[in-house]
This record gives sequence, C-alpha cells and structure tokens, in this order.
Amino acid sequence: MPGIDIAGFLGILSVAIIPVLFAVTLHEVAHGWVAMKLGDRTAEMAGRLTVNPIKHVDPMGTVIVPMVLALFTPFIFGWAKPVPVAFHNLRQPRRDMVLVAVAGPVANLLMALGWAFISGLMLSITTGGFSDWITGMCLFGIHINVILAVFNMLPIPPLDGGRVLAGLLPPRNALLLHRIEPFGFMIVIGLMFTGLLWTFIDPFRFFFLDFFFSVAGMA
Repeated sequence: MPGIDIAGFLGILSVAIIPVLFAVTLHEVAHGWVAMKLGDRTAEMAGRLTVNPIKHVDPMGTVIVPMVLALFTPFIFGWAKPVPVAFHNLRQPRRDMVLVAVAGPVANLLMALGWAFISGLMLSITTGGFSDWITGMCLFGIHINVILAVFNMLPIPPLDGGRVLAGLLPPRNALLLHRIEPFGFMIVIGLMFTGLLWTFIDPFRFFFLDFFFSVAGMA
C-alpha cells in the first residue's frame, strides 16, 4: 500500500490497542454501573456491566474508525456500543441523567490518571526496551482518555455533554435540545471537517494533558 507506513502503523497499534479497549469499555461500563446504583438495571440485565470488551465493541467505532485515523491522521478516537439506560427507571430522572452521563468522561479521566501513575513508575525504574514500550502505551492511554473525556463533554446530544446540559436546563429548553439529537453526529462531523472541533476542545485537552504529564513526571 503506497504512501502508508505499515511498520509505523503496527507500532502504533501495538501500544494503542489495550488503552483504546479499556478507554471505550470502561467508559460504557461506568454509565451502566452508575445507572444501576441510581435505580436502573437495564445495562446489568443486558450483560453490559462487564470489562469483557467483546460485549462493548462497535465494529465501526472501536475498530474501523480508530484504524483509519491511525493510518491517515495524527488524531485517534473511537467509541463503543452505548450501554442501554432507561432514564424513566432512575429515582430522580433529571438529576440522575446528569450523573449517569458524566460517569463516562470521569471514568476516562481516572484511567488517564492511572496511566500517568504507571508511566511515572516505569520512568523511575528503568528505560529502554520493554520499559519504553510500556511508557509508550501509557502515553497513548493518557491521550486517548483525555480526548474521549473532553470530546464526550461537548454539549451536543447524544454526546454525554448534551445529556448533562439537558438535565441542567429547564424542561422546556431541554426538550428543544432533545430535538437536535437526530442531527448531533452530523453537527460533530461538520465541526470536525471545518476544524472547529479542535478549536473547541483543545484548550481543555491541553489543560488535562499538562496535568497528567506532570503527574507522570514529564512536564
């Protein structure tokens, strides 16, 4: 395949696959787990409260899109199959919808913190060979989790940020926001192709990256 650095791609894949699977899987598990604690057992009954990535993999969002992005762009992100949540089962639907929605991005930030701690530990022990590979995996883990957290908090339904905003707005305004949901991903794609997406998320992305790199001792 001319123009494609296969060796470079395989190198990226070797450090990316574990962080990506954890990032998208635990993001969805966090939604379902918080929903269960707040009264909705839909995800639990569907067998989605598991760290088995096979239960959460979306062929397009977890495999194809990240691989294509890795081949042709400097940015990688993806998504898993959304965990089913029946918001009417929640004890306080409007409040609990916010907590369920924010659980995914919080899980990503906690994972980024975990990767930062592991990276700092590896750098303090040794360098070279296997240690460098683990450190590369940690750095990728920090990046992908920060991107997923910040991206998902965009206030556009059906992203998590859209759910949070809908739960905070007065009911009439929230209803107007819900009407945008069928067009949400079209809006996101439009922002991506115009370059505005990164304009919105980069200040937050760089803030969190600076923090986690400082935790890892790389600042």
